[in-house]
Amino acid sequence: MSITKQNFGKTKENIDVDLFTLTNNNGVTVKISTYGGTIVSIIVPDKNNKFDDVVLGYDNITSYENGNKFFGALVGRCANRIENGKFKINGKEYSLVRNDGDNHLHGGIKGFDKVVWTASILDAEKNILKLSYFSKDGEESYPGNLNVTVTYTLTENNALEINYKAISDKDTVVNLTNHSYFNLGGHASGSALNHKLMLNSDEFTPNNRYSIPTGEVVAVEGTPMDFKTLKTIGHQLDETYEQIHFGLGYDHNWMLNSKGNLNELAAKLVNESTGRVMELYTTQPGVQFYSANFLDGSDIGKNGAVYEKRNAVCLETQCVPNAINNNNFASPLLKSNEEYNHTTIYKFSVL
Repeated sequence: MSITKQNFGKTKENIDVDLFTLTNNNGVTVKISTYGGTIVSIIVPDKNNKFDDVVLGYDNITSYENGNKFFGALVGRCANRIENGKFKINGKEYSLVRNDGDNHLHGGIKGFDKVVWTASILDAEKNILKLSYFSKDGEESYPGNLNVTVTYTLTENNALEINYKAISDKDTVVNLTNHSYFNLGGHASGSALNHKLMLNSDEFTPNNRYSIPTGEVVAVEGTPMDFKTLKTIGHQLDETYEQIHFGLGYDHNWMLNSKGNLNELAAKLVNESTGRVMELYTTQPGVQFYSANFLDGSDIGKNGAVYEKRNAVCLETQCVPNAINNNNFASPLLKSNEEYNHTTIYKFSVL
């Protein structure tokens, strides 16, 4: 097991960006950039012990700076959408940038995915890398000076564990996630609609036509949103179902039956042709399953790969989108001097 470091270029502001490679004894490697805390690659074996990179991304820092798809990014302060870019804390209204129609998305114009994090190797032998960032009071109009640390651990059983911690000196909103796009056939292998997905969830939160949860919690039974057992992602994707129409595919939050139990499987993604399997575990109450509906071939990725619509799957662990404005859901409000602490695990294996 080892961690190596190399230069990944400079930002437009002439800030050096580093790329850390975590390697375990099975040959699995994970590359993490200090720009945006980005997972640049995850290289894992298939059933024939052929290694491939299973996350979409870019070869260079310039493409990450210019990109708007959040490939592999560490997203915050608040992942997902906030309706009309507004919320209230302690009676005071805060107005955020509206960067997704009338909504605020993924932390704003310069969210955590667009800043350079400070890295430290906590344990090279155990493959533990820590990134930290200080988000000043008023950054992207969020209240509170926020200290954030995100720890990445690559284990010997081929699991990537991500622990998120944050503490603020004012009440604020915090909802952190990772926005990796997974394709277990390999990042350049084309459509991910042949993947099979299981979501350990009986209920999802339906959206309005602007991708904001309505406040309802609806049973998945008898709908195209039912992934309680492994189902081919493309199987019901073209059905005439309002929620799929609104999202141009899957782009919804599922309420997990695991309810924050890190030892209970939250989701499972399978590619039968390669035999690769990814299991997801999390302390978060929900997961946003996104079928990469807005990829359009304009992104030239690693090794010249062209990423088209539905060439990947995102499984973003989170609290319910816009929960700061909806009392029906657990709030993403982080009280002053209280610790935000969540963990998500992506474990890779073969059939």
